[in-house]
Amino acid sequence: MRILVLNYEFPPVGGGGGRAAEDICRGLARMGHDVRVQTSLVRGLPRVESRDGYVIHRSWAMRRRADRCSVLEMFAYAVTNFLPSLRHAVTWKPDLIHVHFAVPSGAVGLIVSLLTGVPYVLSTQLGDVPGGVPEQTDHLFKYLKPFTVPIWRRAAAVTVPAEHIRELAVQAYHVSVETVPNSVDPEQVRQSSGQAGHPRRLIFAGRFNPQKNLIFLLDLLKRIADLDWRMDMLGDGPMMNEVRTAITRLGLNGKVTLRGWVTPEEVENLMAESDVLVLPSLSEGMPVVGLRALAAGLAIAGSAIGGITDLVQDGVNGVLFPPDDLNAAEKALREMLSSDDLLASMKRAGRSAAERFDLDQVAQTYERIFVDVLTRETGGRPGRRQGNSEVAPRSDTRGT
Repeated sequence: MRILVLNYEFPPVGGGGGRAAEDICRGLARMGHDVRVQTSLVRGLPRVESRDGYVIHRSWAMRRRADRCSVLEMFAYAVTNFLPSLRHAVTWKPDLIHVHFAVPSGAVGLIVSLLTGVPYVLSTQLGDVPGGVPEQTDHLFKYLKPFTVPIWRRAAAVTVPAEHIRELAVQAYHVSVETVPNSVDPEQVRQSSGQAGHPRRLIFAGRFNPQKNLIFLLDLLKRIADLDWRMDMLGDGPMMNEVRTAITRLGLNGKVTLRGWVTPEEVENLMAESDVLVLPSLSEGMPVVGLRALAAGLAIAGSAIGGITDLVQDGVNGVLFPPDDLNAAEKALREMLSSDDLLASMKRAGRSAAERFDLDQVAQTYERIFVDVLTRETGGRPGRRQGNSEVAPRSDTRGT
């Protein structure tokens, strides 16, 4: 099967949504499918790159930074990546288009599909849905939603990574939505020690924005400053200066290290040296960093919100606390960090929990969705002919 992937940010550019798309591309390519990605060009990256059995094409989209994308840069992606995407559809003749994010990638997928007849599957994250990240996107949806409705409704299939996102999407767009979790590839994750470290090594990785609740995190760390721990904070974003100021104000300079925006390889290395991933977010889809932490053998301390509760069983592979309750968060984190045996047990349980999100299983789910779409498009036949290639369900889903 030939699959054209449209995504305005793709690793090493972007955050968790890009990593989720990267994992799916790797899984589908490993199963024998022909995958081609069209994404944004950022300075220092090649225009064409082969990786893990698939090919990435990058076109200029005004994007200046890997860690963030402005509304103008999103609009630029839709404008400058439209013709390259259309060219792929006309000359390469994909069987299907896999679109990641309704905005801005979905606009490109919709128009290319209308012009060429190639169906598209829309895979969205929390920020694509009204009400998903209210503090960041609700003001935009006041103006954007009328334009996003056809993107959702003309998709041949729609997926989201978690049930709470599905409920929001159905309510907002009245379409059929299938929940397919984000995945983790154990082969791509470096394992941490199964023992509790001394000092305890805590880690945060993500964009520095209001959604991540970082000032709450620093206030929490101040409360447990008497314990023996160190925290690495990985990432960048609009709250970087506020975070840096709070670290100094709270006297945490000797315990908290700001690493900035680092490569995926550096994230893996630092995570493998850690004990606990801390996710105090106000809202999450299904955090890819959480999946990778579980697979690496870390425990998770996180907010008791949709997305994180899909990953953490409180008291088993981590702890959960209300995102606005410092007292509850302090109690949970103190208990976790104060016992070698408890922390080591949670780390081992985290590795077991990651098995539910194995990449091969998730890739097989996407393959089934794609085959169902193509079967419907061809009036019930198991495949359709594109050029000289026959598209049909695969009897061996692992491929060659």
